Amino acid sequence: MIVKTYRAMVVEEIGEKRFSRSITQKTVDQLPDGEVLIKVCWSSLNYKDGLSASGNRGVTKNYPHTPGIDASGVVEESRSDAFHPGDKVIVTSYDLGMNTSGGFGQYIRVPAAWVVPLPAGLDLRESMIFGTAGFTAGMSVMALTHSVLADRGDILVTGATGGVGSLAVAILAGLGYSVTAVSGKKEAAPFLTALGARKIISRNDAAVGQERPLLKGIWAGVIDTVGGEILASAIKATDLQGVVTCCGNVASPDLPLTVFPFILRGVSLVGIDSQNCPMEHRRKVWQHLATDWKPTGLDDLCREVTLDGLEREIDKILVGGQTGRVIVRMDT
Repeated sequence: MIVKTYRAMVVEEIGEKRFSRSITQKTVDQLPDGEVLIKVCWSSLNYKDGLSASGNRGVTKNYPHTPGIDASGVVEESRSDAFHPGDKVIVTSYDLGMNTSGGFGQYIRVPAAWVVPLPAGLDLRESMIFGTAGFTAGMSVMALTHSVLADRGDILVTGATGGVGSLAVAILAGLGYSVTAVSGKKEAAPFLTALGARKIISRNDAAVGQERPLLKGIWAGVIDTVGGEILASAIKATDLQGVVTCCGNVASPDLPLTVFPFILRGVSLVGIDSQNCPMEHRRKVWQHLATDWKPTGLDDLCREVTLDGLEREIDKILVGGQTGRVIVRMDT
């Protein structure tokens, strides 16, 4: 019997808290059990991938390991009636790329319950421009727009040059919302303006009033991707009945805050968990991303690399050097 071989990034522990990354040949019989075998055509790079690729035990417990929390491709084998060879599919979230061999390999094998059919309106490449970042942005937009209409006022998006933030800016602007973007990168202003941001403010300007329990209510809603003091200030400055979504903690997991924004202004704080989102809701978000939420300049949000070019991109994302999205072409 001929066993399929494929290329994959493999992270290995080579000493005490020392890890190496290399592109190696693997065989599909080394993949974990699962109902669906998928040939990966595209993946994308997320901050969590950078952590996994660096030996972070909070993300990946055991090494050697292949990271990649995002993958899109074509079903080659399926033991599930829900999928058949030739189906185009997306896999994000759950345990993919964390403790299950991930999308930085040309094949994955996963449970059928993790697999989303590629919705009409998206191709496999476009689905990875979104990836986990776009899906998280989509969940945030859904939570915010459910209660906050476009005519209510300005929406603040923090971490706006990152994957989640940049896609949130583009989606909201496309839906007619007035977006103020927060960024620590002055050189990124043209990028954010092109996405549709009407105003750009610095991190320092977004983190004012730490000593005060409330600030003037200026935001109709907030999509926060960073946590910490910036999130606290954004909540304090959210107007009556505003909605704030929270999906990240790159600045800090702490939230220095009183209850006053919630009990005096009726502000809602909505946590966004894209990893364990129920499948019914997951499909709804992907359907929106493929249709009415799809930015017209989606391709402008990304840079494309091959598996061989991924190493330097991992180093960049770990120090906050990425703008927009990096997608990985896996068929070369």
